Amino acid sequence: MKKTAILLLLVGITASAGAQTMYDAYNFSKSDYVGTARTMAMGNAFTALGGDIGAVSINPAGSAVARYSQASISPGINISVNTALGTSTEWFEKNLRTYMTKFAMPNFGFSINFDTHRLSGLKNWSLGFVVNRTGTYQDDMVAQGSNALTTFAGSMASFAEGFDPAELGAEDAYNNFDWRSVVSYGSGIIGEIDGTHEYAGVTEDVENGQCFLAAPIDQKFARRTLGSRQDYILNFGTNFSDIIFVGVNLGITSINYTHDYYILESAQEPDMFSTRFNSLKYNYGYAASGTGIYGKFGIIALPFKGLRVGAAIQTPTSTTIRETWHMSAEQSCYATGENSYPEGNASSPEGEYEYNLISPFRFNVGAAYTFGSIGLISIDYEMCNYRSMSFHEIGTNDDTAFEVTNTDIRNVMGTTHELRAGIEFKPLPELSVRAGYNFQTNPIPSDIDYENQYIWERTEGNTHSASLGIGYSSKGSFFADLAARMTKYPDRYIYPYDYYTYDEDWNQYVDASVPTPEILSKKMLWNVLLTIGFRF
Repeated sequence: MKKTAILLLLVGITASAGAQTMYDAYNFSKSDYVGTARTMAMGNAFTALGGDIGAVSINPAGSAVARYSQASISPGINISVNTALGTSTEWFEKNLRTYMTKFAMPNFGFSINFDTHRLSGLKNWSLGFVVNRTGTYQDDMVAQGSNALTTFAGSMASFAEGFDPAELGAEDAYNNFDWRSVVSYGSGIIGEIDGTHEYAGVTEDVENGQCFLAAPIDQKFARRTLGSRQDYILNFGTNFSDIIFVGVNLGITSINYTHDYYILESAQEPDMFSTRFNSLKYNYGYAASGTGIYGKFGIIALPFKGLRVGAAIQTPTSTTIRETWHMSAEQSCYATGENSYPEGNASSPEGEYEYNLISPFRFNVGAAYTFGSIGLISIDYEMCNYRSMSFHEIGTNDDTAFEVTNTDIRNVMGTTHELRAGIEFKPLPELSVRAGYNFQTNPIPSDIDYENQYIWERTEGNTHSASLGIGYSSKGSFFADLAARMTKYPDRYIYPYDYYTYDEDWNQYVDASVPTPEILSKKMLWNVLLTIGFRF
């Protein structure tokens, strides 16, 4: 009979289906600055520069560099491009590219400058409020092809092995079993084999007590991720003698995230199946929202003319996250009459859970050099140690429910190193031309499989982005900037259902592990941003 090949797959799966994973912690903690069109065009290398509303998130001291007040708004669009293809011609062999375009308002705010009219010491201070996007959850992926080896229905049958069907079909089943097994049994995607408490999928035939995929099937796996993380920042900055600038942020983080996917299987030749299987569909939906708080402190110094250096540190962020989820499944067969296999569908209740996530501190340093009124160059380094992330229960100090996950975080996650670089050239006093580059290492080792909403994945590679932009500044107070950025994310290998085994030779009972499909997903994200503002 089928056995689960990798026991690790069962870790973190609970009867309530509310399982927080290492990837969830990383997904809600990682940061991807957007800023204004000017900062984005220069790779957000603004730790030592300041002077722009978009720089406040990077270094709070930057608001005091400008000797004027300012306000700006930055509307834009995000275009995600996902290319998905199976890593073998035996599954998901179609090369599919999917696009998604969304309007965004990643940055807006103001900073008010107060001049003390002193020649030295505290020359001016600033107070501001900025909203900046630090995370964009946008991806639409579709993979499609045929499969003659494995099936989602068979995988679900392997998970239900040993369960009493009377209990799987009971009203309180969702309180006692893996929700996937309950909806699979309730919909008829899986069925018990002759009172054995072992199960076969609707796509499978049984011979000599062994299950096997009756005939090739067509498969489709599609998922969509949407949402964002916004930082609402109250900023205070000070200028000492035009040499030292110090600032502090109080940040409120707001997370809005949805993740939905479905698996569709259909028969190429229904007559080849004893159930006369036609099609099945499994859906999973997940949503999370959260609010967190953190502090950030920064400094910028001008040791001599032209050179600027800066540094900032952000405290750990404490975020309360509320999540909800649901599952549903359905299947249909062509068989009719007394021995027909019944069609069916099932839907779970909506689960919900609330917990606290502690995200790690961040530290960034930078240096810049200005060439008078001609232009400038800037470079930043940022570090974040994701091993320090942790989940916690709310209202108690009993975190035993997260003990395994928090241990995984400490043992598996690594440190992200990010390099940001930017240049600005002014061919005319009113015109600026800009370019930038970002490089960020991946804190998840490439040989580690992790769970992302009951789908197993692994990633390879690092994050790269390149940006270009132009800017116009009038002799009065008006200014406008335009920028575009392309970001290439690490390659993601996706396993749409878990591994299981079958007996290759029914007479000799040779046990062989057959891998489920592996999909290679390549994602790119384009940000196009226009900033309009006034200085006064």
